[in-house]
Amino acid sequence: TLTTLDLDSNKIGVKGAEDLAKALQINKVTTILVLHSLHFTSSFTQALSTLNILGNEIGDKGAAYLANALQTNKTLTTLELTLNEIGDKGAEYLANALETNETLTTLGLARNEIGAKGAQHLGNALQINKTLTTFNIYWNDIGAKGTQDLANALQINKTLTTLDISWSDIGAKGAQHLANGLQTNKTLTILNLYYNKIGDPGAQDLANALQMNKVTTIFVVLSLHFT
Repeated sequence: TLTTLDLDSNKIGVKGAEDLAKALQINKVTTILVLHSLHFTSSFTQALSTLNILGNEIGDKGAAYLANALQTNKTLTTLELTLNEIGDKGAEYLANALETNETLTTLGLARNEIGAKGAQHLGNALQINKTLTTFNIYWNDIGAKGTQDLANALQINKTLTTLDISWSDIGAKGAQHLANGLQTNKTLTILNLYYNKIGDPGAQDLANALQMNKVTTIFVVLSLHFT
C-alpha cells in the first residue's frame, strides 16, 4: 500500500494538483493519475501519509484543490508544498482546511510568496488546529505584522513544537511579538529565526520571554543577524 509519494520538482501544475486532490478524497480504491508530462500508475489509497510536491508551480488554484481534499482526507500526516507560488490566497485556502483537518502534523509552505495577509489566515487557523506539530513557513515576506498573527496563535495553540520562520523579514518588532507569544506557550521546542535582522532589542525580548516561560524549552535561533 502506498504511504509516501514524492513528486519534487515535476512541474505538475494546477491540473496535477487537482488530480492529486481528487485521489486523496477517494477511499480504498486504486486511481490512475496522469499529471501533465509526468505519467505514472500508483495504488493511491487512503493509506497515503506523506505527500511531497515541492517546486511544482501549483499556484493558489492548486492549493485550493488540495485544501478541499484535506477537509475530508483522514490519513495524510505530512504535506510539503514549498516553492509552489500559492501566495496569500493559497495560504487562505489551506488555513481553512487546517481548521477542520484532524490528521496533518507537518506542513511545509516555505518560499511561496506568502505575505502578512496569508500569515494572518494561517495564524487564525493555528488557534483552532489541534494536530499540527511542525510548521515551516520560512522565506516568505510575512514581516512583523504576519509574525504577530503567528505569535498570537502561540498563546493558544497546544500542539506546535517546531516553527521555522527564517528569512521572513520579521525585524525587532516581529521578535517582540514572538516574545509575547512565548511567555505563555507550553509546547514549542524549536523556533528558527535565521536571518531576520531582529537586532539586540529583539534578542533581549526573546531572552526575557524565555525566562518567564514556565516550561523547559529548547530554543534554536540560527544567526540572529544583529548588524
